[in-house]
Amino acid sequence: MDDASSLLDSARGRDTPDRPSGSLAVALLCYGLAPAGLALVAAGLLLEREPVLWAGALVAAAGVALLIGRAVTVARRSARVGALLGGAMEGMPAGQLLCDGTGAVVYSNAAFRDLSGWQPGERPLDALERQFMADSDSAREFRRLRERVRAGAAASAELAVPGIDGRPPEWRRVQGQPVDGFAGSAHWRIEDITARRELEQVMLREQSKLADFMEHAPVGFFSVDQDGQFLFVNATLASWLGGGPGDLTDGATRLHDILENPPVGAAPYDLFEGGGGEQRGEVAMRGLRGRRFQASVAQSVVVADDGGSVHTRSVVRDLTPEHEWQEALRLSEQRFQRFFEDAPIGIALVDEGGLLTECNAAFLGLIGSEAGAVIGRPMAELIVPAEREAVAARLAAVQGGSDPAAPLEVRLSGGRELSAQLYARRLGGVGVGAGLILHFIDMTERKSLEAQFAQSQKMQAVGQLAGGVAHDFNNLLTAMIGFCDLLLLRHKPGDQSFSDIMQIKQNANRAANLVRQLLAFSRQQTLQPRVITVTDVLAELANLLRRLIGENIELKMIHGRDLGLVKVDQNQLEQVIINLVVNARDAMAGGGRLTVVTSNHTVAQPERRGHETIPAGAYVSVEVIDTGCGIAKENLQRIFEPFYTTKEVGSGTGLGLSTVYGIVRQTGGFVLVDSAVGEGTTFTILLPRHQGELRPIDTAEPRERRGSDLTGTGIILLVEDEDAVRVFSARALRNKGYQVLEAKNGEAALQQIETDGARIDLLITDVVMPQMDGPTLARHVRRLRPEMRVIFISGYAEDRLGEIDGVEVSHFLPKPFSLKQLATKVKEVIREGK
Repeated sequence: MDDASSLLDSARGRDTPDRPSGSLAVALLCYGLAPAGLALVAAGLLLEREPVLWAGALVAAAGVALLIGRAVTVARRSARVGALLGGAMEGMPAGQLLCDGTGAVVYSNAAFRDLSGWQPGERPLDALERQFMADSDSAREFRRLRERVRAGAAASAELAVPGIDGRPPEWRRVQGQPVDGFAGSAHWRIEDITARRELEQVMLREQSKLADFMEHAPVGFFSVDQDGQFLFVNATLASWLGGGPGDLTDGATRLHDILENPPVGAAPYDLFEGGGGEQRGEVAMRGLRGRRFQASVAQSVVVADDGGSVHTRSVVRDLTPEHEWQEALRLSEQRFQRFFEDAPIGIALVDEGGLLTECNAAFLGLIGSEAGAVIGRPMAELIVPAEREAVAARLAAVQGGSDPAAPLEVRLSGGRELSAQLYARRLGGVGVGAGLILHFIDMTERKSLEAQFAQSQKMQAVGQLAGGVAHDFNNLLTAMIGFCDLLLLRHKPGDQSFSDIMQIKQNANRAANLVRQLLAFSRQQTLQPRVITVTDVLAELANLLRRLIGENIELKMIHGRDLGLVKVDQNQLEQVIINLVVNARDAMAGGGRLTVVTSNHTVAQPERRGHETIPAGAYVSVEVIDTGCGIAKENLQRIFEPFYTTKEVGSGTGLGLSTVYGIVRQTGGFVLVDSAVGEGTTFTILLPRHQGELRPIDTAEPRERRGSDLTGTGIILLVEDEDAVRVFSARALRNKGYQVLEAKNGEAALQQIETDGARIDLLITDVVMPQMDGPTLARHVRRLRPEMRVIFISGYAEDRLGEIDGVEVSHFLPKPFSLKQLATKVKEVIREGK
């Protein structure tokens, strides 16, 4: 029993120097040096200690025990144990093979025969090697395995068994273990590991995916040690920092090197001052190539159990795209809000219950209310009661899915009479939750403009009529005024016919003035602009203005300093000021104060005034301010219409302000009016400031002077198809000492020039004549006599002459003209030619 105990101890691994090892003890027991039952017990103990490694030994022990049974009487109990152990080994899923030193099979189970394909008559290891022959690598590895086991070393390998018909290969784990003490004996174990290998491949693929995800995730990962040296950096973070992972993990770069503002006094692995196990916040990072960006970082600091080493687990999110998206979103919202708020049309949002939820400033301006007073109210309450039913029906139809193309004209119940076009569109889906967006286009001004346009069409017809008949009227008036002047040469103030002739002339002048006013309204009057100062004009008019307004009105003139120059027709500007002063006088029937103020005025940005826009620029302002009765607001829009007047019947023609408007607009200026009933009215004239220099007075257009010498000498060719005008003009010029040649048309005049052209000093020609007109005649004359001076006379406006190309209109005398005006113009032109 002592020997048995020693063997048991040896079997459990407690070998002694004078006893063989556990495996040898098993072998000795198996070969009869102890009872078979004891051998099985020893083998069982080895199996308990090393279940895999010694499984072969257990099988060998069982087999040897059976062999010993031929020579030794085995106890009944030992036989049962042996049979039970052999059955257990036979049922194991792993193949078991025990060979002796000659290579003969001592024991093999069914699993080995199935896995190896071992056929009777061949050696089992050769059969096993045959399975791997189709795969050269596996066959070569198995041969190395056999050589190592044959040399007395334990070895194992995982080998592939190629599949058949394209099926995936199967895998076997083959282990060889020499049996100690028995030269050449070996225990072989073969196991099917195909499922495990497939599972390993799946795990490898998942690990590869995980690694790829970690490397190229949309966030950065890194880890540093206690010295701030990078242990790991994924490719995403490395690319943000302008390099690769190796550029950061090479040991040369530390955590604080990539921080724009490293924390002061913190550990090398800390991101923020104060440190701590959990660190979160935003930091400014600086890349290897200088790129700077804001990042959100979450970091955990992990301390080893021994307290010696530290590493971090850190996640980084680049905030640059987020900031760009936020900025883009902010700009988009800002643009939308600006478009919504600054839209020139009213916009309102209505929920499914018909309540107003939001609106813009234009809508509030339409209804004349504030947002707090209308938000949350039913939209129908903002429509006049008579139209609420129609609006409700339209909104219900749109909310139900219809899309009416035509807008609905509605009247809003604001503080003023207001008409608008209503466009409705559905927001969201049909049914519950479907709100509406409403667009309101103010039609009040449009309707007013339509009415004004209709009126202006009438006035334009008047203007066209005035321009069309001006030539004929002015020819008649020229003859009437001219012959009156001739008669007045013979009938002096003491003559009994003098007053009759003066009445004729005065009425002719009134008719001429009426034509000029109509032409001024239609902006077709003749202008002779020159550079002047407004101060000089007002100084010359001062006495006349005082006589016009009477003694019960105080006249005050205030002139600005360094007043700019303007280029206007002085006569027309005087007419404008006189008309405004007369209107102011009529508005102050009981007396008052009239103030005329001049100043420089600058428009920095284009200004909208009424229906006109004043461009930016420098202007000279003339204000005519009265303290009269004022003009009602409803009349302000019509005061510049011709024939419109608020005066009593017979007190005015209605052409005064329309003439002012026409003259100023033709000059390039603007007329503004501000008035309050009972307080007075201010008319402001803005004339473009001239940037040139003041024209010397001696070269300016001469004004008529009482008693000036208008006689002269020279030969004048007068071309006029209207007989009365030609006869008057010829007689007037002959009376002044000139020799006059007459021609009824251009052809006759051209023949005289070709015959006696050298003698003629001056050509006076009408513009509009049958066959050859005045400009055509002038072109022929300039070809024959380039130095000859030409005066054009016409009853048409000056811009009619501008349509004729190639003719320079240096001198022009509009009809109707008086004898003195004709003589003055002729003397001026002849004097210039000398």
